[in-house]
Amino acid sequence: MSEAIAHAAAGHRGDPFVVELSLMLVTPALFAANMVAARWAESANIPPVFLAFGRWSLAFLFLLPSVAPSLWRWRHVLLAHWPQLLLLSALGMGVAVAPQYIGARHTSAANVALIFAACPVLVAIMEATIWKASLDRRQIGGMALAIAGVLAVLSKGDVVTLSELQFGQGDLWVILAASGWALYTILSRRRLLPPLPGTVRLAALAAGGAIVLAPFAVVETVSGAGPDLSDGRLYIALCFLAIVPSLGAYFFFDRLVALRGAASASIAMYMVPLHATLVAWPLLGEIPQLYHAVGLSFILGGVMLASRKRKHATYTRVAQA
Repeated sequence: MSEAIAHAAAGHRGDPFVVELSLMLVTPALFAANMVAARWAESANIPPVFLAFGRWSLAFLFLLPSVAPSLWRWRHVLLAHWPQLLLLSALGMGVAVAPQYIGARHTSAANVALIFAACPVLVAIMEATIWKASLDRRQIGGMALAIAGVLAVLSKGDVVTLSELQFGQGDLWVILAASGWALYTILSRRRLLPPLPGTVRLAALAAGGAIVLAPFAVVETVSGAGPDLSDGRLYIALCFLAIVPSLGAYFFFDRLVALRGAASASIAMYMVPLHATLVAWPLLGEIPQLYHAVGLSFILGGVMLASRKRKHATYTRVAQA
């Protein structure tokens, strides 16, 4: 399975421009598929925590046949760093995913994508407040723009809602998920884990995510909100999420970084909200609103302004949440 995706990510070798352009367009669409699938899963009545648990469990199982020898070779390193591995899994595969799926039951795919688009700004805010990183005026201005865009999305452009701080519970869950992803990004930059082969890292994090999410999925099931195992839509959703936004997005993004560099790959990720909005319109009947356009303009403008001096990608080399 993973070899097939990697081979596809390698693309057509005849024209490098065609390969790079295709990757720039397709990669953000694979990440956006996660938000749209989460909304569709809600309509199919698939419980969100079980969905997150099943996604990472299947992703690990799909990877296992090809990555098992490498996991065995790196077993001593992985076991020596299991606390750090579990922490990263809890943030990147747990907090960044399960609350996102919970929130998707109460808000639109466009809202989910737009809030996650502000993750680079969340990273800068956390680094400044927790790790006392310095910020210049350009970064502060970019943060203010992006925050204004997020507030426009949260309030649906309603000044009264904004003044009374009455935001939808779905959006608040998504903010929690985005915060988890931002913290995961920061800790990944700080090298909690030693350098690992890409597939080994992804497989280990996917396994860790499944382990972290398992008890919560059990509680969800015991409380009466378990999945209907006789519904074929459950297996369609799980396989889609495991293959497309997990393995597929990772391999395509990895290939894009190799061809275009981290900075260009990061710019491509700014297209995720656009893809999510355009796909959710015909598939889910979620009509784009004016506040989505306003929020998108402010968020992406702010992110590009705040990230202008950064030399590395704001998205790590593990498929999003």
